[in-house]
Amino acid sequence: MALHIEPYQHTLQRPVSCCGVGLHTGRTVNLTINPAPVNTGIQFLRSDLAGCPVIPARVERVASTALATTIGEGSSIVATTEHLLAALRGCGVDNAVIDLDSHEVPIMDGSAGPFVRLLKNVGLSRQQALRKMLRITRPISLTDADKSIRIEPYDGYKVTARIQFDDALINEQRYSVEVTPEKFGREIARARTFGFVEQVEQLWQNGLALGSTLDNVIAIHWNRQSVLNEDGLRFDDEFIRHKVLDIIGDMALLGSPLLGHVVADRSGHGLHRAFMQAIIDNPQSWEYVTFKQQGASLCRQTVRSSRDSAPRFAPFFAPVGEVMNFLPACAA
Repeated sequence: MALHIEPYQHTLQRPVSCCGVGLHTGRTVNLTINPAPVNTGIQFLRSDLAGCPVIPARVERVASTALATTIGEGSSIVATTEHLLAALRGCGVDNAVIDLDSHEVPIMDGSAGPFVRLLKNVGLSRQQALRKMLRITRPISLTDADKSIRIEPYDGYKVTARIQFDDALINEQRYSVEVTPEKFGREIARARTFGFVEQVEQLWQNGLALGSTLDNVIAIHWNRQSVLNEDGLRFDDEFIRHKVLDIIGDMALLGSPLLGHVVADRSGHGLHRAFMQAIIDNPQSWEYVTFKQQGASLCRQTVRSSRDSAPRFAPFFAPVGEVMNFLPACAA
């Protein structure tokens, strides 16, 4: 099997930090991505709250999909997670604890690009544990009116998406990409979030999108033929590329790297959440596997098959409380 797969788990070589504003709150947010031990997965830590509550980046923690993907643990939430999660998954980070001092991930420039640059600057560290990957063995699909999403068996991780808008600027766009760190960084990471200018104005009136500017959102002109951003588009099809970015970020909430081909037609955060639940509910259609290097090839080993029950989905993570042991700032 000619697979482009790194069999070992990875984390960051050292912590890396950034500062930005929340897209909807407009508040300044300080964020640090910390290295984490094997089998930690991706976890968010609210250092601004008493006890520094930890929220695992898992689908069962999704609290809302209105305008963005929000996860929560009790009364603690973290909003607008999808761009950062896409960067982590796209760059091949398995284990990290993200410390932030507000309830919203900073929007940065509206893409995953700034997060990818941070990760590349600090570098990744290979860990002494094999990745446990969720391998699709049978197709799974979900349809909601004119929107749909499915996943098919595939030797790798691939995302194909389509959008359709009734305007001259976007119209119909399609994009397909093999999700590797190289292709993610080159083709997907820099694609920015977008919206119609009158929608942004309406959000402002309702106390939302308070941090949105032309520096972090593509604003589509009232004439539907151009954008208000002076620098224009980064790609002719930047809109569909950003939709692919959102899919990668949301699907990261499954907690394990995917082996499968995701095909999405006009999907959004709500459909992504429902689809991940459909995957969980169909254990006969997936299995967990690891890979070991044997000469020039990779040998797949099944570590959990469809004979196991759905409630045992993604059972490979360290207990949440254990992350406190290696984060001095929250030791108290």
